[in-house]
Amino acid sequence: MSGVGIIGAILIGILAGWIAEQVLGRRDGLITNLIVGIVGAFLGSFIATSLGIGTGSGIIPSLLVATAGAILLLFIVGLVRGRRA
Repeated sequence: MSGVGIIGAILIGILAGWIAEQVLGRRDGLITNLIVGIVGAFLGSFIATSLGIGTGSGIIPSLLVATAGAILLLFIVGLVRGRRA
């Protein structure tokens, strides 16, 4: 999330977590959305960099990468929780 600052990163994290929550049909709270969005941003950035995809800088590329990472994170968490039940 380069070029957006700390406040921008928090807002992008919340928004990315909320979008991921909506895509996967989950109901989580604001704090969970923030955590999922920020962890998802790191995950998405790591995967994009590993694949040689430039993540760019600014709000839109950061939001796209964070959302993709958050969706992947929630999907993996859902798989792990499903196995335990």
